This record gives sequence, structure tokens and C-alpha cells, in this order.
Amino acid sequence: MDIKFYAPRWGSEAISWPDFAEKVKVAGFDGVEVYPLESLHEKDVMLQAITDNGLDLALIHSEVIEGRNFGNYKNALIKNLYILAGYQTNQIKPKFINSHTGKDYYTQEQMAECFAICDISKEIDIPIIHETHRNKWSFAAHVTKAYLQQFPDVRLALDLSHWVCVAETYLQDQDEAVELALQHADHIHARVGHIEGPQVTDPRSPENAEALQHHLQWWDRWIALQKEKGRDVCTITPEFGPYPYMSYQCNTNNPVADQWAINCYMKDLLKNRYQTT
Repeated sequence: MDIKFYAPRWGSEAISWPDFAEKVKVAGFDGVEVYPLESLHEKDVMLQAITDNGLDLALIHSEVIEGRNFGNYKNALIKNLYILAGYQTNQIKPKFINSHTGKDYYTQEQMAECFAICDISKEIDIPIIHETHRNKWSFAAHVTKAYLQQFPDVRLALDLSHWVCVAETYLQDQDEAVELALQHADHIHARVGHIEGPQVTDPRSPENAEALQHHLQWWDRWIALQKEKGRDVCTITPEFGPYPYMSYQCNTNNPVADQWAINCYMKDLLKNRYQTT
């Protein structure tokens, strides 16, 4: 099974697309995962840089402004999914749209309408998967479990780092919810959270070893599931983020660790761990 690793654009927005795409390629990533809705003017240069470097493209959708008014939210969701559908050319076809769908305070009936809108994926021929994320319908393990039982066709971009800080545990008492989510996951965000936050300071540090081991255990299970399903390819984005996910040293604007170096470390760690699969 081929495991492809995508680099997040998040945190590297100040780097030009040609330079960023080359950096991603040289570092050994297979693609990029990007939220383009706030930088639509970069569309052409972005797609050209990705094409020039032979990279895969994964898109992120999120409604940053709309939410409180559900009608406005639905209109924005439809509009922006069609905008993202325009990010395919003769050379590039996005592998999927990772959607930060809905809100944590939407009712199940409202989320059913959001999921129905996301059936646009069949029309635009790009899979839409839904990230597990704080502030969204999928903010917690037990809530997501109930949704997946109600909506079995929903597929996930699974980011377990959010759930550990929501639950303030490493989910030892929610095995069934985690297993169901792993069964529904088509993509993994490989960020390591801890019981009081969605991102440890540095996964290479001994004080974060316990958190890392819990996440590795879950990712091991997901890789095994992909093999059981006969998948030829699966995708992972090491997704450590910049400030405020990355803390600053006190009284400075200096991050406590190098975000890019950490994401490269996570890629290499997982690539070596699963190279025999």
C-alpha cells in the first residue's frame, strides 16, 4: 500500500507558491493540503506551482464568517463548495475536499441538511470528507459516534488531537467511538494533542511521549484497516500548526519549536513506521 504524505499550507502562507511547492517536493512530501478560500487571488499561481512540482492537491473547506444564521451558512456552503470545484484543471484533480462542516451547536436536523448539500460531491466528482474538529458537529468522540450511526455514509478526515483535549483523556473509556471513527476515516491529520490542548509543544520531547504513543496506536489501527480493505493508496497530513496552536516563548513572538521541522519529523516517523506495509 502506498502512503502519501501531504504538507499543510497552514503556517507557510508568507512563502510564495513556487517556493513553497518546491520546498514541499524537496522535503519528500507527495502533495499539499490547503485552505484556499481566503486567498482566491492565488489560484492560478498555486495550481501552476503544484503542477510544476508534480504534487497532489487536497482542499480544505470552512465557513469562517457564516454560522449563526443557518440560512446564510447553507448558502455559503453551496457557494464555496462550487468555488472549490473550480480548482481542477486538465493537469490537476483535487484528491478530496476536507470540509469543516457545520457547527457544534447545530441540531441533527440542520446537520442532515449540511450533509445533503455535500452530496454536491457526486456532481463535481470530488470526494467530500468531514474533519473531526472542535467547534464543528464532530467536536467530540461520543457525539461523532452518534452521528456516524445515524449517517453511515459520512466519511471523515480524522483528527484525534481535538478529541483528547475535549474529553481531557486519551479516550481510554471511548474505545467504541474511536474504532467507529477509524472505520469511517479516509484521511488522517497526524497532529498530536494532549488532554488540555490540541497540539503538544514538540512530539520529539520526552514529556510528550505518552501523548505521541496514544496517537501512534490509533494510526497503527487505521493503517491496518486500510490494508484489510485492500486500499492501494492512503493519505496523511502531518498538521502541526503555527501560533496559537504553537505556543510562543513567554513575552516574545518566538515559537517554542519549528513548525516545518516538526511536520517533516512526523512525516519521516510515520513513513519509516509503515514502510513495510
